[in-house]
Amino acid sequence: MNPLLYLIAYKPFNVLTQFSGEKPAETLQVLQYDFPKDVYPVGRLDKDSEGLLLLTNDKRLNHRLLDPKFKHEREYWAQVENIPSPESLQRLSMGLMLKDGPTLPARAQLLTAEPDLPPRNPPIRYRAAIPTAWICLSLTEGRNRQVRRMTAAVGFPTLRLVRWRIENLTLAGLNPSQVRTLTESERQTLLKRLKLT
Repeated sequence: MNPLLYLIAYKPFNVLTQFSGEKPAETLQVLQYDFPKDVYPVGRLDKDSEGLLLLTNDKRLNHRLLDPKFKHEREYWAQVENIPSPESLQRLSMGLMLKDGPTLPARAQLLTAEPDLPPRNPPIRYRAAIPTAWICLSLTEGRNRQVRRMTAAVGFPTLRLVRWRIENLTLAGLNPSQVRTLTESERQTLLKRLKLT
């Protein structure tokens, strides 16, 4: 059995969260790493979303992060159309009714400046008449396209979506397609926060 491996990657835009597919350039084969056969991504990021992916062969960690009864925090940065009002941010924070039921309370705040992220390729469609803003959303649940559905429900469609953080792990220092191994401190903190130690 291979030793346990814990990796984070920056999944680029327009890439599926899978290793196989008809177009390798649209799969995780674009990641700059030679993955052992037993290492898989934990969870998914939509093709049109970017950001942090955790990859591991630790089945206990995989189960803990995928089972909805074990809540864990993830933080998203969403570039939205127009400038959300304090009331809209409060609605996002309190929880919203979506088609598949109410969302759990979240943390939502307006970012005061555009985050320092690599440019998206291709960039979002620019429209001079419509301003954009960045919001930070921290969730403890992971429904299908949840952030996009939440921002749309309060009238601010998401144009670009980046998962910045999962628990104590962030994208800091990574560029699209880059992969790195967790430090021992990061690994221990993650396992402790998820009650796996």
